[in-house]
Amino acid sequence: MNIFNRIVGMLVLATVSIGAWAEFPDKPVTLIVPFAAGGPSDKIARDLAEALRKPLGQTVIVDNAGGAGGTIGATKVAKASPDGYTLLVHHIGMSTAPALYRKLGFKVLEDFEFLGLINEAPSVLIGKPGLAANNFADLRTWIAANSGKVNLANAGLGSASHLCGLMFQNALKINMTTVPYKGTAPAMTDLIGGQVDLMCEQATNAVPQIEGKKVKVYGVTSLQRLPIPALKDAPTLSEAGLKDFNVQVWHGLYAPRGTPPAVLARLNAALRLALKDPELVKRQEALGLSVISDGRLDPAGHKKFVEAEMARWSKVIKDAGEYAD
Repeated sequence: MNIFNRIVGMLVLATVSIGAWAEFPDKPVTLIVPFAAGGPSDKIARDLAEALRKPLGQTVIVDNAGGAGGTIGATKVAKASPDGYTLLVHHIGMSTAPALYRKLGFKVLEDFEFLGLINEAPSVLIGKPGLAANNFADLRTWIAANSGKVNLANAGLGSASHLCGLMFQNALKINMTTVPYKGTAPAMTDLIGGQVDLMCEQATNAVPQIEGKKVKVYGVTSLQRLPIPALKDAPTLSEAGLKDFNVQVWHGLYAPRGTPPAVLARLNAALRLALKDPELVKRQEALGLSVISDGRLDPAGHKKFVEAEMARWSKVIKDAGEYAD
């Protein structure tokens, strides 16, 4: 075959390839959530699925594939066909898994295409209803007086509450007894029942309990106070004494590595439109979530952000010595 025929052949193949993806998507798209139904990540994914339906022109299905701190679902997507029909909605755990787990079925920066950050949200430091502390200053004194006896609940290794708890202990320079649960619901139930003392939980889950006066609130983990009625009087932990304390739980959208560029561009464009949907924005803000509109919505910006988060959390996790085989 001469050079001319080779060039013609390559052009034909390129044209066929572009044409094959011109109609994407032509069937339902699935969002894999690596956590159980009913949790904050699941709620976010279901809102996103509804908002993506219009710009994609297809049904968007949410599939819960929980277990092992989100690594099972992430592995499932990493090994899925790179055709744009199987995507991952994952939170901050995407950046902490490499430090938390010695064995992973994926490499964060190598096995995924980054589609854009979805949102970010602070957590809230909450305590059991009978705790003998009415503000953060009192709480800090109480923790110091009960060194070695304070129980700090979390929703399991790698969960947002676990990570926030590590950062909280690091900031106070005090180790507490961490009590891991198999999910947010049982951890919250025991906190409300007084079986554990404290928990650092996403505002998404904490607000209903605060509104019902089932738990005490001591502060939010953002650098600004939250414009939510239930938290209008809650200080930031930074202003309460833990200078520059800032823990944001974020969610991003990912595709398997090797997904065609045309499909990635289509998905990113759909994500941008979805995050401007008034109903989605309203629901997110009601839960204390901020919808992303900055450079992290760009795939390159998203990946750069995750790299920085990986570096940040690696030291915190390794210093704490908490990891899984």
